[in-house]
Amino acid sequence: MPKPTKPADVNQLAHELVRLSTLEKPSDRGASLDEISRVMRQMSKGRKISGKKRLKTMTAKQRRLVVIKAAAARWKKKKPLSK
Repeated sequence: MPKPTKPADVNQLAHELVRLSTLEKPSDRGASLDEISRVMRQMSKGRKISGKKRLKTMTAKQRRLVVIKAAAARWKKKKPLSK
């Protein structure tokens, strides 16, 4: 029986060692595209809700400071020199 090779990636090796130490069986099944899509939709929805909720809880002065900071960051970007 040939000796199994160890993974080249350090993270994969660590995962393999943990799996072996806990006697976990490797799962052959990965996440399906439907599962990935469902999770991504939920994450996107959460971002939209939390942004709206954040605006509702902020005072006018706090919103103004956020807008000023965002505008400063946009204008701080350097434009390429034109000839």
